[in-house]
Amino acid sequence: MTHLKTTAAQSLNMGGHLLSFDRPLIMGILNVTPDSFFDGGRHNAVELALIKADQLLQDGATILDIGAFSSRPGAALISAQEEMDRALPVIEALRVKYPESKLSIDTFRASVAEEAVKMGVQLINDVSAGTIDENMFATVARLQVPYILMHMRGLPENMQELTHYDDIVIDVATFLGDKISQLRTMGVKDIILDPGFGFAKTVEQNHELLHRVDELHYFGLPLLGGISRKSMIYKKLGISAQEALTGTIALNTLLLSKGVQLLRVHDVKEAKQVGDLLF
Repeated sequence: MTHLKTTAAQSLNMGGHLLSFDRPLIMGILNVTPDSFFDGGRHNAVELALIKADQLLQDGATILDIGAFSSRPGAALISAQEEMDRALPVIEALRVKYPESKLSIDTFRASVAEEAVKMGVQLINDVSAGTIDENMFATVARLQVPYILMHMRGLPENMQELTHYDDIVIDVATFLGDKISQLRTMGVKDIILDPGFGFAKTVEQNHELLHRVDELHYFGLPLLGGISRKSMIYKKLGISAQEALTGTIALNTLLLSKGVQLLRVHDVKEAKQVGDLLF
């Protein structure tokens, strides 16, 4: 029996295939970095990345989100060339082994996004909402691929110094609304909204945003929830990221109950089970 329904939102065109949000979908995190906060260094070789991708797909991931730089708080920036050197061989290998898979590139650089799309990636996931690379929006508009628009302030290395808000949800919504208007003016059709849990927000702000995330349905766009093993869980519980699976499951359940349509997670099997129980 279906207990919940997702909030009405547009479907997305990913590489000529319609991605429907009539039930929640899972985005599996595939980090190919040496320094991500949870799984850095585990998959930063093509062979290791393919093993992880196989697991994510078998566990029920609809989209694989490939990240070649760490956006954890305090992370130092790497060059665009280093980012491409990490990401592009993995994308190429995935396209050969899993030609029907849906791939996303997690990058704030327009040049990296463009090269990834040329190699078969169908979705751009930009943690900066175009604020770091001024060419990102024009690139998305020209490529005509779906775009994840996430709220963040500053850079990963200084974002946790930029946490003053009058009202966290209203301020995030105002930021996203302004960016949506820019993207629409430029002809971008498919947009997913990400409130940016953990980015330029305190633990308390993250939890207020979590409990009010349904207010962002105002825009009529799909919502992504990315809280997997983040500090808003492990700092609140006084544990490590490695111990934060139970908390992740609990908060993903809350996100789905508030109509979030896409969960970005490290642990796909558990997130898929939550969705199967609720929908």
